[in-house]
Amino acid sequence: MTKLPAILSRLDTDLDASLSRLSSWLEIPSIGTDPAFNAQTRAAAEWLRADLESLGFKAELRETGGHPVVLAHRPKPGAPHALFYGHYDVQPVDPLNLWDTDPFKPVVRELAPGRKVISARGACDDKGQVMTFIEAVRATLAETGDLPIGLTILVEGEEESGSVNLPGYIKANAAELKADYALVCDTGMWDRETPLITSTLRGMVYQEVTLTAADRDLHSGLFGGAAANPIHILAKILAEIHDETGRITIPGFYEGVHEPTNAQKAEWADLNLTEAEFLGQIGLKHSIGEKGRMLIEQIQSRPTCDVNGIWGGYTGEGSKTVIPGQTSAKVSFRLVGDQDPAKIAAAFQQFIRDRLPEDVTAEFISHSGSPALAVPVDSPVLQKARKALADEWGGRVVSIGSGGSIPVGGDFKRTLGIDTLFVGFGLDDDRVHSPNEKYDLSSFHKGQRSWARILQALGS
Repeated sequence: MTKLPAILSRLDTDLDASLSRLSSWLEIPSIGTDPAFNAQTRAAAEWLRADLESLGFKAELRETGGHPVVLAHRPKPGAPHALFYGHYDVQPVDPLNLWDTDPFKPVVRELAPGRKVISARGACDDKGQVMTFIEAVRATLAETGDLPIGLTILVEGEEESGSVNLPGYIKANAAELKADYALVCDTGMWDRETPLITSTLRGMVYQEVTLTAADRDLHSGLFGGAAANPIHILAKILAEIHDETGRITIPGFYEGVHEPTNAQKAEWADLNLTEAEFLGQIGLKHSIGEKGRMLIEQIQSRPTCDVNGIWGGYTGEGSKTVIPGQTSAKVSFRLVGDQDPAKIAAAFQQFIRDRLPEDVTAEFISHSGSPALAVPVDSPVLQKARKALADEWGGRVVSIGSGGSIPVGGDFKRTLGIDTLFVGFGLDDDRVHSPNEKYDLSSFHKGQRSWARILQALGS
């Protein structure tokens, strides 16, 4: 740890150079979801490969069924070994007219006195976050000539399109990717001064249901009052999924859901997240979640069900008086604890079938399913990272769950048998996936310093 002050000092003095490097990477429009940008997406992978090679890593592009993976190794025999994950692909920029500046010409601007940000597509998600880690590695190598741990860096180019080839790649290369734990910098902070360790991730079940009644759309004047209307039926069934307290009524749904400890409840209550603060920013006032649960519980540690889309019948301009023959809906469930995705999907389908009247049938499409993920609260890796973050930020460190899902953590757990430390420095107002995406310079700078401290702590 004696070299840590010199590493931190180098990160301070090298900030402008690190911003320049990040800008060079951001200028490459690696929109991995659009085939028109395939060449540029590959160029972004090659840029990162060359940068890692310049740091002494054995770095190469590994082909997949889509965009290549950037894989880099720097072993350290006898020391712990970490697997760092990130992604170099970015979201499309549409609508372009809502950007204040060219999305692929990074600019540093001042949002408020003393608050500077770098604006570009990918500034936060995920190029800025990846470079936050790599700059910590760069400074550590410059000051010590080595890293305190062995390190494998895996950066994919298909995260924004569902990482379709990553699980297969991890499985096929499990021996080469062997590590003691994984590190991911693709999450956020509690606020601008409070770092956050994401200790749990909710799982996902995504179902599509189609109800069929008549063999065609019907004239409502001729058949109304007699023929089954699948929109009415599906709407009624979906409404019955929640009771008046906000609990989900599907039988067996809460199997595997665990209550938080008193210590966790106390920590969450101390965050004092209010409806006005959280919902006010989106024009709402009142939570409709489970009664008797704190708002912070509702959005990160409790399971949910949401109807994501529903359609059927006539939806064009003007009027067309029909009773539709079919109607469909997409329904997602966020899972926690030990809930089983397969059981949840089956229970949902049975819930629908049990409520169908005669003459109406249901068909289902299962789009995705992944279990929830949790890092043990007593994990030495988590505890070391927590202290390192506290030392850097000079205050409390929040450890809570994420309401969303990061499937790669589950892949690492199931295939490699390792836990993942999720530490990121994004902010709620970074406009990820939206026009005018940005990354605070304080996040970029202090994120580098945080990772430098974490690396030293993990090697101690």
